[in-house]
Amino acid sequence: MKVHDQVLELLLDLNATEEQFEAPFVYGSARDGYFMNSPEGEAPVDCTPLLHQIVKHIPAPQDADPDKPFKMLISNIDWDDYVGRVAVGRITSGRVQKGDTLYLLRQDGSRVQAKVTKLFEYSGLQTTDSTVGEAGNIIGLSGFEDVDIGQTLTADPEGEPLPFVTIEPPTVQMEFSINDGPLGGRDGKNVTSRVIRDRLMREMRTNISIKVEDTDLAGVFSVSARGTMQIAILVEQMRRENYEVLVSRPKVIVREIDGVNCEPFETVFIEVPDECANGTVRILGNRRGILENMEASGNGRTTIQATIPTRGLIGFEFELVNLTSGHGIFSHLFKEYAPYAGEITTRQTSTLISMENGIARPYALQAMEERGTLFIAPGDEVYEGMIVGENPKDIDIPVNPTREKHLTNHRSATKNDSIQLTPPRVFSLERAIEYIEPVLNLTNRSALVTVCCCHSLSLQLK
Repeated sequence: MKVHDQVLELLLDLNATEEQFEAPFVYGSARDGYFMNSPEGEAPVDCTPLLHQIVKHIPAPQDADPDKPFKMLISNIDWDDYVGRVAVGRITSGRVQKGDTLYLLRQDGSRVQAKVTKLFEYSGLQTTDSTVGEAGNIIGLSGFEDVDIGQTLTADPEGEPLPFVTIEPPTVQMEFSINDGPLGGRDGKNVTSRVIRDRLMREMRTNISIKVEDTDLAGVFSVSARGTMQIAILVEQMRRENYEVLVSRPKVIVREIDGVNCEPFETVFIEVPDECANGTVRILGNRRGILENMEASGNGRTTIQATIPTRGLIGFEFELVNLTSGHGIFSHLFKEYAPYAGEITTRQTSTLISMENGIARPYALQAMEERGTLFIAPGDEVYEGMIVGENPKDIDIPVNPTREKHLTNHRSATKNDSIQLTPPRVFSLERAIEYIEPVLNLTNRSALVTVCCCHSLSLQLK
């Protein structure tokens, strides 16, 4: 089977051992909650076949030595409102209990001494207080304020740190600030810079891939992450928690290496219908992507592998969805920092900009439809400078969406009820963030994209 062969190819690329190549295969669906030993013959029931294979083939931990001094590699970070930051990991040797003195070994070689103030043990998705942690168990302990993933905790003051795989560095950055837009302060409850900063700092305590820094501007905070999706998740969480914020469009983090400005590049894997393969390659080329492999699978779909700047992935999903009518699949993985690839044009259309404040009227929108795609519906509130639609030409066009049809004795007030309008384009949060060079004005009911000066776009989130 194709998937079976692809897994073996992956093991080959990872320099797997002969024993790993002989590993058993199980087939199933995590979404539907079943596994099978063979894709044919037996009817799926539950996950029991997978559990049987785990017990049969995976050996018990052999490196957990209870007689050696305590040592643990920190694999995750949690937060407790009472004890602060919690270091989570598996004990590789020894035992620990509340009140023990431990040493935190950092990557720079420094050592920090502290006492264990609280101990947790994990069982499934639940945590319980514990008095002692034994070798081989997964525990959480508190007592260190600046603990981070990849560091080692040990009871031996002369102990050596455990090896750790380096975490991918942040590649994109956005700025968060208070919502001072024309419609700001109407929906959310958390609107001040202090509460926004506290929320971002709280996120950084538990999400080690998020970095938050104060900027030179008052009330503006720089947030770095490993992709636009990660920041979009944070933005959506804050929106649901009744925060109102302005967020900028994502920009990549550029580094200077050996005197050369370098930007992050990623390996992208795409699977599209055969008839969309050429169009996908064209989109990749426009975004400075370099094709590495292209292969027809034989079932009407083509697999494409390419290297592309992280900048080129901003807005790429929207184009791929439109090109393939939703049948395209893609994923990406950080590869390296390489010299700057050049300018990338991600959007070739302009906008329709409101000239007036007020309520959008059907009569005005009917005339505006001839000039482009609308982003608003009748009854939506608009203001001067707000983007209300997309224009296929290369210049922004000012429009008046509040204009009403003047009435005379020969017209009735209900005559406009017969006007038929095309439904407006509805933006998701990710698409709103990637749309232009904006500031996204985010509330718990709507999103506003503000473009240089006062031009902005009012969007109802899905």
